[in-house]
Amino acid sequence: MGMVKTVGLVLHPQRDSKEAIDTIVEWARAREVTVLGLPDEVGRIDCSAQAVDAHALVDRADLLVSLGGDGTMLRTMRLLTGRSTPVLGVNLGRLGFLAEIDVDDLPPALSAIDDHRFTVEPRMAVRASLPGGMAVTAFNDIALVRIPGDRLAAVSISVEGHPFVRYSSDAVIVATSTGSTAYNFSAGGPIVSPLVEGFLVVPSAAHSSFSRALVLSADEHVVLELLPSSGELAVEVDGAVHGHLTAGDRVTVGAVRAAGHVVRLGTTTFYERARRKLRVSGSAEVE
Repeated sequence: MGMVKTVGLVLHPQRDSKEAIDTIVEWARAREVTVLGLPDEVGRIDCSAQAVDAHALVDRADLLVSLGGDGTMLRTMRLLTGRSTPVLGVNLGRLGFLAEIDVDDLPPALSAIDDHRFTVEPRMAVRASLPGGMAVTAFNDIALVRIPGDRLAAVSISVEGHPFVRYSSDAVIVATSTGSTAYNFSAGGPIVSPLVEGFLVVPSAAHSSFSRALVLSADEHVVLELLPSSGELAVEVDGAVHGHLTAGDRVTVGAVRAAGHVVRLGTTTFYERARRKLRVSGSAEVE
């Protein structure tokens, strides 16, 4: 008996996903599988997917299919935070780190999942408590970012209640292992296997003598406090601004294990994707 009874779709806001949706709908019709989508997304495409709200989508779907790139995958995973529903990422355009297949591979991929011929890669998230009681969750990173024209980000870092370092920088990034190839990478942080249960704290464009990244256990919590000399900072959650902080504000960040579940079909590895995406090559001196 097939695993998939209901497929949920999450679409990139701009890229053309009509071919992919038609392929999914045709595959589903032949197996009497229901296809669901968010109203504002499937409504702009002529298809037979049933429009439901986000709550019904995550409640009813056995599988979510993300059609787009890494940003769409991150949004899909945030919708499902804490649920065991697997997410299949389908590339529509540039190669990503999270998407597993291209549109042409959809029929065999869906059949493999339906026949239980796949693995699930758990992905950790980070969750932050912001001033005012708001909590935010990210699968790539939560960053405290300097606002152009304002002063630098001056932030003290304490781990499990123990003061450790003060950063003066353009931003301070708290990144998951998944997000190690995103903002963290551009800030000079390390590439980390997505299977590592830990998270990173790294300054971007540091103006302080200590500019190294910290690697913390998933069991630890870190507190970031804005020092009196800090400018106003934006709080970015997976690249989207969710608020602003001023001197004296504190943000507590911890890990959420297995917050998302990514489908893997064994067609490629993280290291192959990283080499291609980041254009990693050997050293000319070694060669």
